[in-house]
Amino acid sequence: MSMTANTTTDTPARPRKIALITGGSRGLGRNAALHLARAGIDVVLTYLNNAEDAAGAVAEIRALGGQAVALQLDTGKTAEFDSFVIRLRDALRTGWGRETLDFLVNNAGIGIHKSFAETTEDDFDLLMNIHLKGVFFLTQRLLPVMNDGGRIVNLSSGLARFSMPGFAAYAAMKGGVEVLTRYLAKELGPRGISVNVVAPGAIETDFGGGAVRDIPEMNRAIAAQTAMGRVGMPDDIGGAIATLLGGETQWITGQRIEISGGMLL
Repeated sequence: MSMTANTTTDTPARPRKIALITGGSRGLGRNAALHLARAGIDVVLTYLNNAEDAAGAVAEIRALGGQAVALQLDTGKTAEFDSFVIRLRDALRTGWGRETLDFLVNNAGIGIHKSFAETTEDDFDLLMNIHLKGVFFLTQRLLPVMNDGGRIVNLSSGLARFSMPGFAAYAAMKGGVEVLTRYLAKELGPRGISVNVVAPGAIETDFGGGAVRDIPEMNRAIAAQTAMGRVGMPDDIGGAIATLLGGETQWITGQRIEISGGMLL
């Protein structure tokens, strides 16, 4: 009499995807990180100087069942990028047993509200270093760390489409990011890496001193200019970024996706 034994083979769990979000300790970056954590995607976030906020963001992600680490980085200083990549690889080895990322969100940024006539060369250089030069060269340095088939989301602004006094330099940098996104999509396509740009409208955050959030007259005026009849909330942007990274969107690349509630249509 012969007997055949039933054997079971455990299928190894797929490794969790990992996203790097610059400026992920606050604002839209933090909101996107939390949305990704809820979708089962782990996060490396960068912060400029507020380690306490960064630690709070990491704790929130872990409370959602995700894994996260925060690394300090000034995205306006390209000289720091090589050492950052070394620290990033170390953090990936320590936390995940690997040295590569799946997703990159170039989110870190600042706002300067000045008329064209009042904008100084120092203002211009600061905005360019953070919003355009930093995005260009940080992405370049991270290419060896990116997995084939990965995804990149760059942050622009609705101000690259519609014009409001006081944002000439800021919007010019964001326009540059939108052009750069198309070129990245073209050049990284052979690696299966999709690259898109998200352009938020006016959002209730602390960006620009929190004016949209905290000044009722401004909030109402902007809401009156949107098809949806309200200003944006952080979840409107964070949820969209998470969808672009974690959803079935690999065939979308080289696109500008404005998330403004239909502002100034």
